[in-house]
Amino acid sequence: MKRILLVIMLAFSTILCKAQPKSENTVSNAASGGIQEKNLQKYFDDLNIKGSITIYDYKNKKWYYSDKKDSEKRTLPASTFKIPNSLISIEEYAVKDENEVLKWDGVIREFPAHNADTDLKTAFKNSTVWFHREMSRRVGIDKYRKYLKEFNYGNQKLSGKPDYFWLDNTLVISPAEQINFLSGLYEEKYPLSKRTYNIVKNVMIEKKTDSYTLRAKTGSGLVKTLDIGWYVGYIETKDNVYFFATRLQQDEPNKNDDFLNLRKTITFNIFQDMGVM
Repeated sequence: MKRILLVIMLAFSTILCKAQPKSENTVSNAASGGIQEKNLQKYFDDLNIKGSITIYDYKNKKWYYSDKKDSEKRTLPASTFKIPNSLISIEEYAVKDENEVLKWDGVIREFPAHNADTDLKTAFKNSTVWFHREMSRRVGIDKYRKYLKEFNYGNQKLSGKPDYFWLDNTLVISPAEQINFLSGLYEEKYPLSKRTYNIVKNVMIEKKTDSYTLRAKTGSGLVKTLDIGWYVGYIETKDNVYFFATRLQQDEPNKNDDFLNLRKTITFNIFQDMGVM
């Protein structure tokens, strides 16, 4: 009798072990029914870069992390703030639409593409800071307080400058919060017009194929000697949506010249291995 009970207990123990959930730093191959798993941290280690990626599988309501602790850490949003800023500026008619051209102020800046008259869709693509600063002055700081609360965007703090708070480390946001904001944008749950959603979602498109549409934005900033590099967005396939927030960090004295390119390299490598792209 004892022998029979022992066999039953061992069999039950085996079943329980097999039923344990996957660890948080692995992600399934979407094209193969979840058979193949990839260690997300490996993508950063292989390129000798510090950072993390946070992914949300919308259909299956599943979060994946290369580093869960880092997914909750806030840093300045830098130019990823151009996503909410575009929503706010269109809604408030800081510019009438994505095609209205604002006149360049004549100040020579580092990137040649920034030294020209510009519209919203071009400013989003080229990450033209002066354009978004001008729109923010037209909107006004009080309206930003209202919208950031509605978006539940990061710590919602604003500095005295109404045109620089996303760059001066006053407003900060975590990768998980970036995804929650983007999910609300996708679902159109914020009190914005359908026109605003349509314009900004169209402006956000980085790549469109027969199998997926990628909407995304990069961002980079410097906090003392720490470089922050963001890449956030979502990939819409025929039957699912994958939200992501990739954030790299490096010390300025030990600079990797390929730092900014690696934001997309790592993200694309992961989603290609998942079978999403």
